Amino acid sequence: MNIRLIAGLYGGRIIEGSGTNRTHPMSERIRNSLFNIIGDELNGAIVLDAFAGSGSLGLEALSRGAKKVVFIEKDRIAQKVINNNLKKLGIDESKAQLIKAPVNKVASTIEAKFDIIFADPPFHDPQFSTVEKLFSLLKPNGLMVLSYAGKAEVPTGTEVVVVDNRSYGNAALVFYRRRGAR
Repeated sequence: MNIRLIAGLYGGRIIEGSGTNRTHPMSERIRNSLFNIIGDELNGAIVLDAFAGSGSLGLEALSRGAKKVVFIEKDRIAQKVINNNLKKLGIDESKAQLIKAPVNKVASTIEAKFDIIFADPPFHDPQFSTVEKLFSLLKPNGLMVLSYAGKAEVPTGTEVVVVDNRSYGNAALVFYRRRGAR
């Protein structure tokens, strides 16, 4: 399945989907809504695309002005797809890094802090305990967006507050903001 990037530098370009049932690409309608909501926050942002799948969220972020995206993906087929998509779009290592590992294995080892984190775990295995580990990777006032099956109880943490919640049929997005530095 191919995926169309919506707007920005790569807007209209077609990228590969992961081609595996172990990942679920976010629909174009939800991606469009997500990126309209976060808008200007992408300009110059350092972004983490956790559970990256095809990399469509991170690639859309780069297309719309993010400075750099770190992709984390454990599935070998999806890793190959991300690499192919980066090559197809001509994105070099200064703007994109792929970590080939499970998110739960590397979340506590990453030293970088991110302006924006996309967490899009498989709907059949939401891994909310891993999602909670990602909160610590946000910069103060950073934004994390979690995509999940809309009927689940979402994780919370003392270092973040839920600032928005959107429902799209059987899918939902929750937006977390990291509390500012004290």
